[in-house]
Amino acid sequence: MLTFEEKQAIIESFPQLTRKEVSMKRVNYHYLDSLYDKTIVVYHLHPNGNGFVFVGDLKGYQADDKGLINIRDTSEEELRKVISDSIKYLSEGSEEEIDSEANIEYEWRNKEGHTMILTCEEMLWNIYAGLNLVESFTSYKDAESFLREEGFEPAQNRSE
Repeated sequence: MLTFEEKQAIIESFPQLTRKEVSMKRVNYHYLDSLYDKTIVVYHLHPNGNGFVFVGDLKGYQADDKGLINIRDTSEEELRKVISDSIKYLSEGSEEEIDSEANIEYEWRNKEGHTMILTCEEMLWNIYAGLNLVESFTSYKDAESFLREEGFEPAQNRSE
């Protein structure tokens, strides 16, 4: 396991990142040129070696519901790769988002005939009732679970 100081040195070797102190001796690193409101790449790096990196819904990573993976036990190579992938994601979007999610809306309906629209916008899966935003999720899977729990089923997909 890399020490806190080793992780800091690796993270700070990325000139695109800006360090910000947070509570309890933790440190965040932001990518200020992000295309999105989301700018944190490294979240709550702690002197005990624990911390997280934002990967959103990038393939190859098992992220939590906030799009974060734990970096406590990562190697130098793994840490460099995940940070690089995160910066790329925040500067370009994921390939999947660019290629297949752009301008696609998913229509969902319940038994009463009410309609919800699920669409991917700036790395978030947003659910709309008409023009009103109902909920946002970091993954399609979470948005789908929410809609099913609310009694909605897929109706049709359409491109804008």
